[in-house]
Amino acid sequence: MAYHNIYQSWAWLGGHADGETDLKRVILKEIAEESGLTAVEFVTPSLFSLEVLTVDGHQKHGHYVSSHLHLNVTYLLQASDDLPLRIKADENSQVAWLKLSELKQKVSEPWFYDHIYSKLMAKVKTLCR
Repeated sequence: MAYHNIYQSWAWLGGHADGETDLKRVILKEIAEESGLTAVEFVTPSLFSLEVLTVDGHQKHGHYVSSHLHLNVTYLLQASDDLPLRIKADENSQVAWLKLSELKQKVSEPWFYDHIYSKLMAKVKTLCR
């Protein structure tokens, strides 16, 4: 996970597709950019989860972005925890492997933890049985 500069919270790695249609390629690129990890592999071949989230209007880079829907696409990937990690200073200030049991204390966005991370962690646990 990475400690996100804007949200001031730990978050799973990811980013915007920005018109790119190959979402698997997008997530691999984002993971490499945000953490330095390049030796990652998909655990499942298809989407792991999909949520539709509302985003309130806000300022971004000095421009107003109106309210909109955000499609939160999640893939499940794995990598060795002994690979080196690095930050992307303009996006995050820390990158680390965290235990699932620590997330509630680490994530400072309660709604996201309660509605997204909890659901995804429960789904991961069913795969590990």
